Amino acid sequence: MVGKTGVGKSATGNTILGEKIFESEFSPNSLTTSCKKAFGEVNGQKVSVVDTPGLFDTRTDAEKTCEQIVRCMYYASPGPHVFLVVIQLGRYTEEEKNTVQKIQRLFGEGADRHSMVLFTHGDLLKGKPIEEFVTNSKELMELVDKCNGHYHVFNNEVKDQSQVSELLHKIRNIIRENGGSHYTTEMFQRAEKAVEEEKQRILKEKEEQMRKEVEELTKKLEEKFEQQMREVKADREEEDRLRESRDREMKEELEKLRKQQEDEARREAERNTPLLQWLIESVKNKLKQLRTWLGL
Repeated sequence: MVGKTGVGKSATGNTILGEKIFESEFSPNSLTTSCKKAFGEVNGQKVSVVDTPGLFDTRTDAEKTCEQIVRCMYYASPGPHVFLVVIQLGRYTEEEKNTVQKIQRLFGEGADRHSMVLFTHGDLLKGKPIEEFVTNSKELMELVDKCNGHYHVFNNEVKDQSQVSELLHKIRNIIRENGGSHYTTEMFQRAEKAVEEEKQRILKEKEEQMRKEVEELTKKLEEKFEQQMREVKADREEEDRLRESRDREMKEELEKLRKQQEDEARREAERNTPLLQWLIESVKNKLKQLRTWLGL
């Protein structure tokens, strides 16, 4: 989620996930000072949401902005399925007008195909369809066109799950239009490689701990099996069934443990991976080009 301070990015993230994870309240100052990533499940579908500070605010120190963009790329690795350009209804400014161009110039060509305008404060429509509101504004139409016609509206003040379901439906359509892939660039690919290398380092470092956990799990399941065997005694058929059940349960539990360890290592890698100098310099150059383009 990208957009200027105060448009409701954090509240939007909370609405999508169905719980208050990101700090959000009415304030003239940004409550989100760094990128944050949260996971959740919506209608049986796993989703991850990255909340950002005012990354495209030209008043922000370029060095800090650069660092946050790099960190967001780590959090979004191997690449986001969609950039949600969050805009508050009734507060359409020059900064919002330039946001999509900034995304395209910073993240490269093709980012527009993965972008969607998300209007907040849908209650201001007072029952008027968002389509009518957008089509009545030439500027909003131009903005939406830059996102390939993709847009949606949220009212973060109400717990209406249908608006979230509709958003995910539109995102699935965007993914389908893009051949089922997420957005990626060389920067994202290298960021993903760095995170993966750090993840493998963490897994190797915790190899002994993992081995002990596997041994404990195996011992626990073996004891359970032996207890069941004592109970069935000489019933050969039941013995075979229990052995199959044990093998299946052991396989499932070991897979679950492996997945849990990988997920934990991945999250730790995302937190620990150093901000690679080449990546920072690359983003700095992009920001410099942006500022030149904007005449700043």
